[in-house]
Amino acid sequence: MRLFNALSRSKEEFSPLSSPVRMYSCGPTVYHYAHLGNLRSYVFADSLRRALMFFGFAVTHVINITDVGHLTDDADAGEDKMEKGARRENKSVWDIARYYEQAFLQDVNSLNILSPHSWTRATEYITEQIEMIKRIEENGFTYQTSDGIYFDTTKLSEYGELIEGFNPEQLQAGKRVSVGEKRAKTDFALWKFSSPEQKRQMEWDSPWGVGFPGWHIECTAMGCAQFGEVFDIHTGGVDHIPVHHTNEIAQARACSGKNHARFWMHNEFLVDKGGKMSKSKGDFLRLQSIIDEGFHPLDYRYFCLLTHYRKPLSFSFEALSAARSARERLTHKVISLKESSLPGSDMPAERLVFQQRFSQAIADDLNFPEAIGVVFEVLSSTLSDAHKLSLLIEWDGVLGLRLAQAERETAPEHVVSLAKKRDSLRAQKDFSQADALRDEILSHGWVVSDSPDGFVLQRKDD
Repeated sequence: MRLFNALSRSKEEFSPLSSPVRMYSCGPTVYHYAHLGNLRSYVFADSLRRALMFFGFAVTHVINITDVGHLTDDADAGEDKMEKGARRENKSVWDIARYYEQAFLQDVNSLNILSPHSWTRATEYITEQIEMIKRIEENGFTYQTSDGIYFDTTKLSEYGELIEGFNPEQLQAGKRVSVGEKRAKTDFALWKFSSPEQKRQMEWDSPWGVGFPGWHIECTAMGCAQFGEVFDIHTGGVDHIPVHHTNEIAQARACSGKNHARFWMHNEFLVDKGGKMSKSKGDFLRLQSIIDEGFHPLDYRYFCLLTHYRKPLSFSFEALSAARSARERLTHKVISLKESSLPGSDMPAERLVFQQRFSQAIADDLNFPEAIGVVFEVLSSTLSDAHKLSLLIEWDGVLGLRLAQAERETAPEHVVSLAKKRDSLRAQKDFSQADALRDEILSHGWVVSDSPDGFVLQRKDD
């Protein structure tokens, strides 16, 4: 496999430090529902994990739950998003966190995203975060202000290595902009003090005073707690590169002298009407939004696979409808193959060529659009039904479209009733009324046909 590493800004051949592959993904801040743009990150991470497994790697996957410390402004300004969410709904922070965590887990399951081996909540790793801050402090990378303990980015020569074109002189820009007590605008909070005027719902004792951790320290501490000082892959959205992931790396280097992840991989934005989808807009689309419009969650998963993860994905209901039609055609074809295929006895060269082309596409930095093109070439090929079916089921381990579980849908009772009435009219040779019922059945999305054993109902797209 060759994967694009944001550190080197190039594709690199991937080989793990050891088995299993250790993979960490930045998870949700559970102060609100996840929107479709957020969920693209987890479809991407899941696709990466499935691809690694496809090529024989064992994988241990960790996703964190940020339930404290993520401020409304990534530059350490504003209030904690969790506290803001609790005030918005007049609930406790803990209730907000658990409610939106469960909503997120439901979305993940609906999208057929494999459950990680561990969900790590930031509030359950406070001790590990404090210990890491203490090590960073002992190594001389911190200073204290009236509102917290800050990381001094001017002390780390490697700071900004993840940012293309980063200029170290930018570290002194704080002298020309309003940054409060920060020495440079790139400095960031490791620990924030609770305000003496207002008691927080989430706060802890620390060597520096009562408060709560900064957003960035959470992931570094949890990743290292789960995997050790260095692990294989860290994923997230491209918006994490300039601040969150850059600061994660700085903390790890200040603590151990090492970058804690070897491969940094990021998916691009989902864009809606020309702009990045964001919770702050207040009218964002969530998974339930498209379900309410009649889409299946796997329509969105398929939609994501049609664009390479490192390219912006432009959302529209028209594009999602096209993805739904293609996914339904694929699913219905698999159902037909299941019903018609016989066991195959040979391994034709054509099958091996298709296997190689599909594998090469996935191995080339997760080129799912090309891989899906191979899928449809297989369907129109001269391979036997048995070979077509076995390839599609094997490849679905990577695609995650639940093709192996696909079954022909049973017509609803009201459609069956119409078909029976039509059958009766045909027997009476009232073909005009029978044809009218056929059209009515079609309007419900079903096609009725006749056989020696009676009528047959199939979905319109079957």
